[in-house]
Formats: sequence, C-alpha cells, structure tokens
Amino acid sequence: MNLILASLLVYIVAQLAIAFAVARRPKSESDYLLAGRRLGPWLATFSVFATWFGAETCVGATSESYANGLSGATTDPFGYATGILIMGLLFAATLWKRGIMTFADLFRQRYGGRIETLATLVMIPSSVLWAAAQIRAMGQVVASASELGIFAAITAAAVVVIVYTAIGGMWADAVTDLVQGIVLILGVLGLAVVFFYSGGAERLAALPPERLTMMGEQSPLQWLETFLVPVLSTVAAGELVARVLAVRSPELARSSTIAASFLYLVIGMVPVLLGLGLMGQMGDTDPEQVLATYAQHSLSTPLYILFLGALVSAILSTLSGALLVAGSLAAHNLLLRHRPGLSEKAKVRANRLGVVIFGLAAYWLALSSDSIYELVQASSGFGSSGVLVIMLFSLWAPRLGGAASAAAALIASVSVYVLGTWQELPYPFFSSLAASLAAYLLFAPLRSGAVQGDSALAGGTARESS
Repeated sequence: MNLILASLLVYIVAQLAIAFAVARRPKSESDYLLAGRRLGPWLATFSVFATWFGAETCVGATSESYANGLSGATTDPFGYATGILIMGLLFAATLWKRGIMTFADLFRQRYGGRIETLATLVMIPSSVLWAAAQIRAMGQVVASASELGIFAAITAAAVVVIVYTAIGGMWADAVTDLVQGIVLILGVLGLAVVFFYSGGAERLAALPPERLTMMGEQSPLQWLETFLVPVLSTVAAGELVARVLAVRSPELARSSTIAASFLYLVIGMVPVLLGLGLMGQMGDTDPEQVLATYAQHSLSTPLYILFLGALVSAILSTLSGALLVAGSLAAHNLLLRHRPGLSEKAKVRANRLGVVIFGLAAYWLALSSDSIYELVQASSGFGSSGVLVIMLFSLWAPRLGGAASAAAALIASVSVYVLGTWQELPYPFFSSLAASLAAYLLFAPLRSGAVQGDSALAGGTARESS
C-alpha cells in the first residue's frame, strides 16, 4: 500500500468514525432526516456548499473550461451558484415555515396524497442518478491513486458512504460536510497557489478574447438552456430543500443558503481558472484528466494528498446528501405515510433501510454506466421542471389548479424530457418546462383533489411536527 492510498484510507475511516460518534443522536425521524432542525450557521452553510460541490465541479468545470473557454463554466459554477442563491433569496424561509419534513410533504399539503406519491416517484430517480455519478467518480479517484481496479474502488466507495449515511442521517451528514468542506477548500486553494506561483496569472492574461466569452459558439437559446438546467434543477432539488429545513430558524435558512452560494462561486472559480490557464500546456491530455494530471505533476506529495482529499471530500458530501434524500422520500413519503402508528425508533430504522436500498441501486448504476457526465445530466434534467412548476404554484398560487394540474405537469415534464433526450432534440429541458407549465394551466379548472386553505396547511404542519 502506497502513502497516498494509506492517507486516503485514513481520511475515509475518519469520516466513518465521525458518523459512528453521532449515530446515537437521532432519536426520532425528525432527528434523523433534519438533525432536529438544530443546525447552526456553520453547519448549515458548509452543508449546502459541500453537498453541491461535487466531483463534476472540480473535474468537470476544469475540463469544460479547458476545452471550451469561459463558456464551459456556464453550468458550473455559475449555474449552480445562481440556483442556490435563488433558493436562499426566494424560497428558503418560506419552505422552512411550512413545517414539512421532506420536499414531497409540501405537495401533500397542497395537492393531496396521490400527488405526494407521484412527486416522490419522480424525485427519487434524480437523487439516485446523482449518487451513482458520485460513486463512480470516487471509484475513479481511488483507482487512480492505488493498485485497486475500478470495480474494487467503486465497491469500496459505495460501502463507506452507505454505512456512514445510514448510521448517522442528517447529523452525520452535516458534521462530516463541515470537515469535508474545510478540506475541500484547503485542497482547491492549495492547487490554486501552486498554479499562480508557477506563472498562472501570466497565462490567463495572455488568453485570446474568444476564450473569455460566456456564450462561446452557442446561440443565445442554446446558452440559456445550458444555464437554466442547473439553475432550475437546483431550486427544485430535494437535497437543497432538506438542508434548508434542517436549520434552526427561517432567517438562518435564508442567510446560510445565500452565504453558501457565494462560497460555492468563489471556490468553484478555481477549477475554471485552472482549465483556462492550462490551455495549450497539457499536450494531448484528455480534458477530463487535465486537473488530476496537473496536480500529479505539479504538487509535492503532501499537497497532492491534500488535493485528493479535497476530491474525496467533494464526492462524499454530495453522495451522502443524495442517498439521504432518496431514502427519506421512499421511507417517509411512500412507506410511513401508510403506517402512522409506528414508533419513532421504527421510523428511523425504515429511513436507514431506504438509504441502504438506494445506495445499492446507485452502486449498480455506477457499475453499469460509462460516463459520470451522462449520469449528472440525467439527474439534473429528469422531472425537475415538473417539480419546479408544482412547487411554484404550491407556494405562490395556492388557489390556482389542483391535483389534476399537478399530475399533468409531472407526467408532461418527464415524458417530454425523456422523449427530447432520446430523440436528441436541441432543447429538451426548455421543452419539458414549457410542456409542464402548459399542462398545469390546461388542467387548472379541474380542482378536485386539491388541498386548499390555511386549515389544511396547518393540519399538514401539525402532522409533521408530531
């Protein structure tokens, strides 16, 4: 075993130790899923930041900016940072005040149990696909730093994250996110210091103007599609909503999410600058290998270990958040809704089982897929437009539409996006968003099944609080 692999294993074992240390804290389902709504500013901010700063941010932003110039950064970090900022400014406090435990609870309050179930079935695949992308990415990182093959590395990655997420829930997730976020920032900034010390500023200054345009060779509509997918899918992401709900006040939900968006943008610009500055310096290197290759050849062993620790941190935090959301949606919104008499201890067990089941599903997808990028893209686009539409009407138009509208919007979004992707249409997300909105409005006169009024919302909040 070499020093690099040994160091990574020690770091990963430390994450497991943290999870076991907080494993006794969840005494109820609210403790397990939302850390008892007691996250303070540091845990809340770093949890949002670390959950969103995944492998695609480090590796993907570098490769895209290396290959396409500044326009390659449209999705990451600009798109995702904008989505987090919008959540903080417009939605975080409002969602927190609803007293819900999962994102799907909002749709039960507004539209009833059938739409809660349908929305849950739409949201779970997105989280599982995102988790699969992170498992595969971590397997590749571990394999590149060791003698392990990709199968063994992916298997080890899946086992570690399934165990520590299932054991500790949101408490383990938030505490390890803080540790992983700090390591991530140190690793990325360390690489930036080496880059600028070795003439990076001069290389950036010498870039041709066409490399520094945000739109590149895309048409305005193509660029807008590229930008809006991460923005809107982030606003409608259960992983982000879960962190908003876990903080201790609506004011903190807003401020910590806004702070996380700026932290994400600042740290996320480092991989972009590296990709821009390394253009022409890496020979025939595959764009997806630019960051790892540069780090391997430019960093001393201690700094290279810190860099790998940053990559592993980015992956672990994102992966654990996705698994926790998938498990909670399945357990809380599909199973436990029909078993109201279960004890809190039994509810926690059900949620842990959900994490394990969907962790294994993500592991299978990670082994079956050939591309991290394809998994991330499928995760961002699948059903998110429909979830966003019914979320907006739930919060801002409580008297327009009902269960029929919501069902039509969700079905239209998934159908059009899958068809558009399969047929390789130019704007699958725009098309699914337009279809979802049109379907909602078309069925708006059919209000049967809607849950209307403050009394219904209060009843939903009371059920969640209990």
